[in-house]
Amino acid sequence: MSIDTNLKAIYDKINTVALSCGREPDEVQLVAVSKRFPVTAIEEAYAAGHTVFGENYIQEAEEKAAQLGGKCTLHFIGHLQRNKAKIAARIFDVIETIDSFKLANTLNRHLEDLGRSMKILLQVNIGEDEKKSGMAAQQTEQLLREIGQLPHLEVIGLMTMPPFTDDPEDARPYFRQLKQLADSLAGKGLFANERRVELSMGMSNDYHVAIEEGATIIRVGTAIFGQRK
Repeated sequence: MSIDTNLKAIYDKINTVALSCGREPDEVQLVAVSKRFPVTAIEEAYAAGHTVFGENYIQEAEEKAAQLGGKCTLHFIGHLQRNKAKIAARIFDVIETIDSFKLANTLNRHLEDLGRSMKILLQVNIGEDEKKSGMAAQQTEQLLREIGQLPHLEVIGLMTMPPFTDDPEDARPYFRQLKQLADSLAGKGLFANERRVELSMGMSNDYHVAIEEGATIIRVGTAIFGQRK
């Protein structure tokens, strides 16, 4: 199966699932997770009309960004170390994995030096999984209030990775909890410009469940590009 064919199949499924639960398909943005795939794979997806890609590793992403020349929208979806924030501030359009004020403050400072602002999401470890990054749900409100004082960061939503499971239905309660948390925080006016709150949740094996539970961003890699080497 080609990348073009895979993308079409995923967009068809997004349409079907969204409509089946009373949502508009264009409410859901697909981030094609291109980590550990070559730039040629990104170019193939781009030629098929897809423009938004997700990367996990700073050095790999920096090399790809240089080759892509700014024609794609890049989301950082991996664990960001503070000593890599300077590069991240320069090459990414959105960072989905902010989980501490120290990290946010460092990123804000580099963005100020660059004269730019950036949209970010806060990563919530909604399943309290020791193997996952992110903060506890109860810490989210305080961090939102603190980041609200940083002029170069715009918090547009929340992101989560539930505990791994082979059964997509096992992820549903975690997706539902993130949606409930986001709704509660939005009710307090804590997101940037009181805009629609983005919910980044769902990957190749469970994105259909995530859409049913309110995902506005899904992160899909293997279902588009195949198995990683």
